[in-house]
Amino acid sequence: MADLSEIRIGYVMTGSFCTFNKSFLQAQALKKSGADLIPVMSYNAASIDSRFGTAEDNIKKLEDICGRKVITRIEDAEPIGPKNLTDILVVCPCTGNTCAKLAASITDSPATMAVKSHLRNKKPVVIALASNDSLAGSMKNIGMLMNMKNYYFVPIYQDDKVNKPTSAICDFSRLEETISAALDGIQLQPILC
Repeated sequence: MADLSEIRIGYVMTGSFCTFNKSFLQAQALKKSGADLIPVMSYNAASIDSRFGTAEDNIKKLEDICGRKVITRIEDAEPIGPKNLTDILVVCPCTGNTCAKLAASITDSPATMAVKSHLRNKKPVVIALASNDSLAGSMKNIGMLMNMKNYYFVPIYQDDKVNKPTSAICDFSRLEETISAALDGIQLQPILC
């Protein structure tokens, strides 16, 4: 376990609902390691009820882990950069849709605003990818982000190559390791496992 004592982590969740439980476990581990978490959710993550839980329950779970209210509005995410609130920002899970918006510098949700605002200070952003079309339509956007400064990826793998051959997700168990490396300006290798 890395020592993340007093590291201020913006913890952003986007709508890959089937991976929320894995994300919550990682948020708990980061908190246990001493990190201070500032929770943010995209509009979809904060408002859609799915077979993996209700929006209300998911918000409450993240608030309980982080010990503070989840940012669910663009105007509340905007001060992250100007007020220098974060040392590193993590998008976990990060959908293909969010990757596309980040690659194109689109700011239309609290999640993308949090990233944009944080990046103004030239600090690292960790992408914990979870997308059914990572190896299809989303690949060009993922490739663009991999080639952009200050973006770091949690190593990814095909989660079901037979039934979902274009799906790839990150190895959530390597999030903490990726954060530590990103704080030192290092991308973990190999990215593709």
